[in-house]
Amino acid sequence: VQLQASGGGAVQAGRSLRLSCAASGGIASINVMGWYRQAPGTQRELVASISSGGSTNYADSVKGRFTISRDNAESTMYLQMNSLKPDDTAVYYCNVRWWRSAHEYNYWGQGTLVTVSS
Repeated sequence: VQLQASGGGAVQAGRSLRLSCAASGGIASINVMGWYRQAPGTQRELVASISSGGSTNYADSVKGRFTISRDNAESTMYLQMNSLKPDDTAVYYCNVRWWRSAHEYNYWGQGTLVTVSS
């Protein structure tokens, strides 16, 4: 399984970015994909997740500003980030996980850096 994240960059506060995560390999059709982020000196935290059925979950800090989506046919996940704030500065990681026979399969992509200046 490989996850390739892209779309990070440096923007000013209030602007938008769109992250993409392309998945490949033997991924189960029923899974949960998610975006996590880690700022310097902090723990990695969940930003948003989306199931293969389309159910979504967001961190309170991004609700109303970020939108997660996925294209199951293309095995790609997106994160539309609007009204960015300096606090959104972090390395963003994509993740996919599924469960089979009580075993959790959990994979991470490389991070993509998002820098938001005030």
